[in-house]
Amino acid sequence: MRVLYLDCPSGISGDMTLGALLDVGADPEILPRAVTALGLDAEVQVSWQHGERGHLGGTRVLVECGEGPARALPELLGAVERADLPDRVRERALTAIRRIGEVESRVHGVPLERVHLHELGGADTLVDLVGSFWLLESLEVEAVHASPLPAPQAPHSAPATMRILAGSGAVLVPDERHRELVTPTGAVILTTLARFERPAMRLERIGYGLGSRPDPGNATGAWLGESVAETGVVSVIETNLDDMPPNQLAPLAEDLLAAGALDVSITPILMKKGRPGHMVTVIADPERGRELAERLLRDSSTMGVRIGRAERMLAGRRFLEVEVPQGRVRVKVKEIEGRPVEVAPEYEDCRRLGDVREVMRLAAEAARRELGLP
Repeated sequence: MRVLYLDCPSGISGDMTLGALLDVGADPEILPRAVTALGLDAEVQVSWQHGERGHLGGTRVLVECGEGPARALPELLGAVERADLPDRVRERALTAIRRIGEVESRVHGVPLERVHLHELGGADTLVDLVGSFWLLESLEVEAVHASPLPAPQAPHSAPATMRILAGSGAVLVPDERHRELVTPTGAVILTTLARFERPAMRLERIGYGLGSRPDPGNATGAWLGESVAETGVVSVIETNLDDMPPNQLAPLAEDLLAAGALDVSITPILMKKGRPGHMVTVIADPERGRELAERLLRDSSTMGVRIGRAERMLAGRRFLEVEVPQGRVRVKVKEIEGRPVEVAPEYEDCRRLGDVREVMRLAAEAARRELGLP
């Protein structure tokens, strides 16, 4: 399965995404076709050229707009619905625009149909979104992944960007640069397409989309390749307990998870002399194994622990939000080789909305419809 990993140490924007996709091999003629399909020939000029940002060479895309209106949400949606586009490109663009509209609606407290997107309502936003999704389609990519994103200190993190990223699974890391690094357009491209995790892949090509500032390293990377089964090694830490009150085991598990364990399980067992007991099993990254073993020794009644290594294989996971009559619900999507195979509504979201079983049923059905699952 062909996958794309977007590496964003310097952030991401719409034009950086376009440049990265061109540089990794997408068909450049798609950009003028996108402009024409959207009916923007009289308003937009798109060009691209090779450039450098320090030691990085890549492609810089310029989307230059003449005099044109800042469009309200219904106008943006209408432009995409009328355009002659591949079906998946159109659906992704509509999803992204609606996401921007929902954020702006919450920020300003106005109905969706009255949302005016100001700088996000320009023709360049349409070209960035439709162009990115169409270029990706030309690469025949089946799954997109993204790196953690740099988060500069306020006020350099745009409120719209942060609201778009909220609930998407995006990983934000502190950054000392005092400027906007992730634009709302870049954020909505990622939340529409990507899982925020690094895939196991066999690399074919790599490209870079250059940002507008000439700072060294100011680029978004695009890694294109074939996915491989994701495997890894974990530490397995175990101990048997027969002299620790059961009501102390639950907080022990919680503390181990808070300290960085990947998983903690407690299994009833029968110990020597027929005494009932419990086996505590901790799964951890190898570099955290000794630390967690020492914590288990310190915080439980055990006199010793067993430490081993095990190979594991992981299914992919991502989250999507679905709308049910009771409200919005996050749904975990399990994926094998980038393809969805199962869904699981988040229990706490369903409980908050009322009848848990009914909300979970409706959310699962909505997610399956959206993903095309039986």
